[in-house]
Amino acid sequence: MGRGGARVIRMTVRVARADYERVLGELLDMTPAGWEERQAEGDAVEFVLYGAAGELPALPDLRAAVGGALVGVSTAEIDDDWGESWRDAHPVGDGGPLRVRAPWHPPGALDVVIDPGQAFGTGQHDTTRLCLELLLELEPGGPLADWGCGSGVLAVAAARLGFAPVLACDVEAASVQATRAAAAANAVAVEALRCDLRRAAGPWAPTVTANLVRQLLLKIAARMERPPARLIASGLLREEASEVAAAFAARGLRETARREGGEWAALLLEAAA
Repeated sequence: MGRGGARVIRMTVRVARADYERVLGELLDMTPAGWEERQAEGDAVEFVLYGAAGELPALPDLRAAVGGALVGVSTAEIDDDWGESWRDAHPVGDGGPLRVRAPWHPPGALDVVIDPGQAFGTGQHDTTRLCLELLLELEPGGPLADWGCGSGVLAVAAARLGFAPVLACDVEAASVQATRAAAAANAVAVEALRCDLRRAAGPWAPTVTANLVRQLLLKIAARMERPPARLIASGLLREEASEVAAAFAARGLRETARREGGEWAALLLEAAA
């Protein structure tokens, strides 16, 4: 976005926090390439969407989908060099011995380099950090699948840690491309492909990472026929974690660890020995 003189539109959608999850589910179906999320003043949350003209949802469609949760919506045209202004907004993410950093930060011993201008997910959100913390606790090795790979943070981190082969998937073509680019930039092997987790099972591996949302994780659990040996699930508000853990427990995956940060939670779910 924003390259080659293409016009980039930024749409800011402000909604009531009480309706956060329902709106998030609607955006999963309506947005072309993800969104940013930020706290708004008062009891509200903002979703910030980017896209070329014609890519973002039409205002009547958005209002119809969000309904009474909508507090306000605004659009603005972004300068063609908008990506450069993101640099100060993307510090190095501290995941313990593993760091997630943008290309312009100095290298460290064990880094995952992610360009924040490529796709949704830059390693700075609590949900990604919590997934990385749980991933670091696992004995690395063997195949891993990353369901909903975004910009490839978790897939690249897994490959850096020693999991192989690593397979990543996402419904968005931009995320698949960004993950392939991130793998190349980090000199690791990650196969990335498109998949729609709302309609079909993700690629199987004994270890799976799934930084998604409650609604989608519950759908995955409901139709899961071949559970992995261990699943890291995140994208959850703290109060949603137990419900999701119970859904996967019905598929033979029991909760063995939980990490919380801010208002978010991540789960490590493992098959009984």
